[in-house]
Amino acid sequence: MRTNLNLVAILVLCAIALPIASGSAYVLHIFGNANMDGIVDQSDIVFLKAIIEGKEKSTELADANFDGKVDAKDITQVEMIINETESNLTILDGNNLPITIKKPVERIVVEYLDNADLVQILKKTDKVVGVDLAVAKSPAEFPALSGRTSVGAMHKEPDYEKVLSLNPDILLAFSNVTAEKKKNLPGVSVLFAGLYYPDLLNPETSAFTDAVRKLGYVLDARQDAEEYTQWHIASLNKLKDMAAKIPDNDKPTVLVAAYPEADEKTIFTFAKIDTLSSMVELAGGKTVAANLPDFMKSAYRIEVDPEWVLQEDPEYIILLVVATTYSGLVLDPPSGYDADNATGMKEALEAFMDRPEYANLTAVRNGHVYIVSGNMRNDASKGLIGAAYLAKIFHPDEVELDPEDLHQEYLQSFLGLNYDLDQHGVFIYPPLIKDQGELAGVPDSYYEVATKNTTHRA
Repeated sequence: MRTNLNLVAILVLCAIALPIASGSAYVLHIFGNANMDGIVDQSDIVFLKAIIEGKEKSTELADANFDGKVDAKDITQVEMIINETESNLTILDGNNLPITIKKPVERIVVEYLDNADLVQILKKTDKVVGVDLAVAKSPAEFPALSGRTSVGAMHKEPDYEKVLSLNPDILLAFSNVTAEKKKNLPGVSVLFAGLYYPDLLNPETSAFTDAVRKLGYVLDARQDAEEYTQWHIASLNKLKDMAAKIPDNDKPTVLVAAYPEADEKTIFTFAKIDTLSSMVELAGGKTVAANLPDFMKSAYRIEVDPEWVLQEDPEYIILLVVATTYSGLVLDPPSGYDADNATGMKEALEAFMDRPEYANLTAVRNGHVYIVSGNMRNDASKGLIGAAYLAKIFHPDEVELDPEDLHQEYLQSFLGLNYDLDQHGVFIYPPLIKDQGELAGVPDSYYEVATKNTTHRA
């Protein structure tokens, strides 16, 4: 394995030794964080006393026990939060709405990949009693969780009776639309933590980072949460520093889009809010979608026609395929952790390259079209690993962060998986060729397929 365990150990020590987000604009959105910094600690007790004595103005999160007033009971609540003995914890969820969660959390139902990964990262898989269909169908990434009781497709056909039969304390929701689930799951804390919004270019203050830390408090796994956020932020900042050194004229134009089936006449590209757009920028590219009027809007997908693509004529095209959808559908071509053969990705790439309407695009003529697995966008690495692969494609001589080493470190050190990327997984096609002749992003098991059948390799 190529995992840099020393880096992980250093980051853990830093997380313990230094105040979280000290001097930054980051605020941990937990009631009890009275002084509005990045941690609930003794300084919040000092601040609460000053509020009660009239020496400081009350803050949004000062009402630690969420009873409508700031008094000595809030000091008691903060003391219990610090000691992890609180019976209730109120936080602001990913929709910026307060939710009170009963503690300790002993029984968890999990929706989709990012929440399932986070449960593994926080070492709480033993608390999971149920998973949605997508997790159940992803045994390679979730060897333990995929065997837990399936509650079906929580996106389209939620089986509320099945969920309630498991007597969960909490449902970790993937979608930010939670009203119906809250209505149909009385007594269950339905939590959309905010993992969907990583903001890769500003990770210190992103909703994703806040969500990981909040889940650390909710699940009594603060040290594991901090270890992961420190590693995630540090890795993102390495890519960010790389991209900042590249002159604007040397940054290639990139179309990032959902893979279009043969009968689809339009293309779906992605808005600024989507992780894929941040991945391109973090990798030192320029998304051509930035020229669209809808790029800054909240909808993550933007429909465009082939004429627009021809007009923009991107230097690179990155096409997204999803192995398992939120609804639990397993899609072609096979990709991600449960795929060990690149044939489907190869055929999909050839089908796109053969489409006559795109034949004269610069990216197509130069062989700069890649297919990327949805695992690079939808799990708890939240675009970091995908951005590292893209950076190696766009700027192979400028990137110090090896994408496969980073990917292996994530799997081993944080997900706790005995998963060898040299043998398993299909994440990017055509694969990257490493200096020693290996393929990065694909297993050795289809080295021959990739080298014999592709017209271009990065």
